[in-house]
Amino acid sequence: MSKLKTADDFVLPDKIAELSDTQAGEILAELSELIAEYDRLYHSTPEADEAILPDAEYDRLVQLNMAIEASFPHLVQAQSPSTRVGFEPSEQFDKIEHALPMLSLDNAFSASDVDEFEKKIRRFLALQDSDEIAFTAEPKIDGLSLSLRYENGTLVSGATRGDGTIGEDITANVKTISDIPHHLPDAVKDKIIEIRGEVYMARSDFDALNAMQAEIGGKQFANPRNAAAGSLRQKDPEITKARPLRFFAYAPGFMSDEIVTSHSAFLEFAKQCGFSVNALSQTCQSVDALITHYEAIAATRATLDYEIDGVVYKVDRYDYQRRLGQVSRAPRWAIAHKFPAEQAVTKLLGIDIQVGRTGALTPVARLAPVKVGGVTVSNATLHNEDEIRRKDIRIGDQIILQRAGDVIPQIVRVIEDARDGTQTPFIFPETCPVCARPAARPEGEAVRRCTGGFSCEAQAVERLKHFVSRNAFDIDGLGDKQIEQFYQRGWVKRPSDIFRLPQMREDIAALAGMGDKSADNLIAAINQRTQIELSRFIFALGIKQIGEATAKLLAFQYPDITSLLQLGIEGKDKTADAYLELINIDQIGSLVASDLLSFLADDENIAELKRLDEMLTLEPPQAPQQNSPLSGKIIVFTGTLQQMSRNEAKAQAERLGARVSGSVSSKTDFVVAGADAGSKAAKAEALGLRILSEAEYQEMITA
Repeated sequence: MSKLKTADDFVLPDKIAELSDTQAGEILAELSELIAEYDRLYHSTPEADEAILPDAEYDRLVQLNMAIEASFPHLVQAQSPSTRVGFEPSEQFDKIEHALPMLSLDNAFSASDVDEFEKKIRRFLALQDSDEIAFTAEPKIDGLSLSLRYENGTLVSGATRGDGTIGEDITANVKTISDIPHHLPDAVKDKIIEIRGEVYMARSDFDALNAMQAEIGGKQFANPRNAAAGSLRQKDPEITKARPLRFFAYAPGFMSDEIVTSHSAFLEFAKQCGFSVNALSQTCQSVDALITHYEAIAATRATLDYEIDGVVYKVDRYDYQRRLGQVSRAPRWAIAHKFPAEQAVTKLLGIDIQVGRTGALTPVARLAPVKVGGVTVSNATLHNEDEIRRKDIRIGDQIILQRAGDVIPQIVRVIEDARDGTQTPFIFPETCPVCARPAARPEGEAVRRCTGGFSCEAQAVERLKHFVSRNAFDIDGLGDKQIEQFYQRGWVKRPSDIFRLPQMREDIAALAGMGDKSADNLIAAINQRTQIELSRFIFALGIKQIGEATAKLLAFQYPDITSLLQLGIEGKDKTADAYLELINIDQIGSLVASDLLSFLADDENIAELKRLDEMLTLEPPQAPQQNSPLSGKIIVFTGTLQQMSRNEAKAQAERLGARVSGSVSSKTDFVVAGADAGSKAAKAEALGLRILSEAEYQEMITA
């Protein structure tokens, strides 16, 4: 297996928001593949708990993905770490399907992020500034999430988060944790109740455990979180019983009856049931109060006997939580406010240029290794040539390094007083370091790109790897090593060549490490993938800014390759209906449209799409809810709605299987017109479209 990247290998600006949509999309696509591969290795290898990747390094990748998606929610990919939630349950445990999904959280890194979080809630719920919103603020425990199910007052199961939908059945292990009651009070014995929380190991217990392990020559754990996760997920409950695990309850799961109506009331209920609830949890009535409490917790962080990495804010009212719902894998009603980055001083040893799948030339700082926030860092973000010039970064400089949000290594500034004249400026190359072709910088873009396309080995190989990656074609047996080998032999230069490999069965079998069985398995896997979902095919093409979520939106609008090619022809005219329909697809604006249309205008890409069209059977997507009156409909909302905000109405319609468009066209099924409806309603009337009042619309969806 070729070496997989770590967080240090990604290059970012000082602020995530400074990324362009193109850059953010490329990084998110790569992170999706990378984290999925680490998940697969971690949970399919017996010694994976310690051998594949240090827990902290894995967390940095996950948090990097979350940090980018927090700034670029429109680029969230359907199967990215943010939408997958957790990991695929291990085969060593039985499975439990969660009655309600176990979601992850978006992150905030500053007071302004928290303020925007509160404002988004107000906008979504159409609340006025005078309307009160209460929040609970709780320390974010660094442990392992757990869901406990009680029936008739008795603990019947305990499950890990897993992938958010299905977790691992670790009931026997859970029953060994003293903080978890086996029975609930008589008052709730006739109900089904799920209690969720965090399993953790106290710092003092962790130190004692490692000391004992050292005495007997046993395994040393890297940190309390790793120790807690490894201890809880033991096949033998007796091992778990011997480990000092604890549990904080933090949320309800499924409840057969509504027992409480707010989160603060739930925490009181959990205490009455015998659960430990974090004593630092507090109800706050404003953003200022949240920040004050966050700062108070941060000040005591080092003295706590458990590890925390931030504070979680939740809307207190459960009726508000239900209305807010979720986006992808995260609720709209909660956010994790992370603690600030730690800094260190080190030396810049050199700058390397990496060439990405889309030809982007990205500079990476090579540093004298230094520990920041408990992690040794040797690479850091430089982002682009403007960043290097703006900060006047020179090879040999002493620099201040930090990990933003305890995740992303970045150079804060140069220590100019430490210069002695030996430092040298870095000259950004104008040619690709891999293929030597010109590296152009389009007007208005910060990124310089190789113009070699598939003729550039770096781009071609990375594009091919992306094409067969787990969330694209996912061809078993055709990994990075095989792609590189087949490319060097000239067997696979473009995606369509992959589907000609079955004709080379004897050549493949003759390769070192292959043989007849491996060759047959590979060919069978390739043949199996000649029929695939259209959305996965579009994602596999590796078009700039087209992640999994965007690919699904495109597949819904353009059901085959022919319609995509037709879009490439008609979309050149920005006044044409084809272009207007494209940019008004939810989450697709002019920048994404430009990259898609550029891809569809390239003669080589057109020829390749036609070759693939002859080889493959592509399955168009189905509407999310087939039984809904909105399923498959294209809807436009206009004017001011009274019963809910426009955002809430849009989210509701999408849950019911509709596609919400921003403009009216002949393809629109109907328009929902609120108060003061303007030009959109007039255009709908001119086109003879069905126009519904808000009341008529509500009657339709509730009938």
